[in-house]
Amino acid sequence: MKYFLIAIGAIVVTFFLLGLKSQKGKAPGLVDGHLAPPSSAPNCVSSEVDVQPEKKVAPLNGSLDQIKAAIIATGGTITSETDSYLSATYMSKLFKFVDDVEIRHEKEDIWHIRSASRVGFSDRGVNRRRVEEIRAAIG
Repeated sequence: MKYFLIAIGAIVVTFFLLGLKSQKGKAPGLVDGHLAPPSSAPNCVSSEVDVQPEKKVAPLNGSLDQIKAAIIATGGTITSETDSYLSATYMSKLFKFVDDVEIRHEKEDIWHIRSASRVGFSDRGVNRRRVEEIRAAIG
């Protein structure tokens, strides 16, 4: 039982430290005018072209104001904004992990979106669900 409690304590401390590490990062921003490609880890989704099928989501439709309102309504904090780009962060409740959401204007009311965890390997589908929550909040 003693070793079990030590192992649990070590896991909790590791998650706490990863949460702190994620708070020090920032969104990758645009790369050659596009959202950064997803990493090889399964903790990111994107609507940009040439994304692996398991990481693909549809772009958002709406105005920048609608998308900003949807991000705020779903718990995001806007961190950077121009007329054609926006980044936001979402923080998990328990260990304070930070995830980045970025959008890029394509044309008319079409916006590409990328949602990614800053640390860790798997996100257990959190980023995909977040994009769909934002989409639903746009209306």
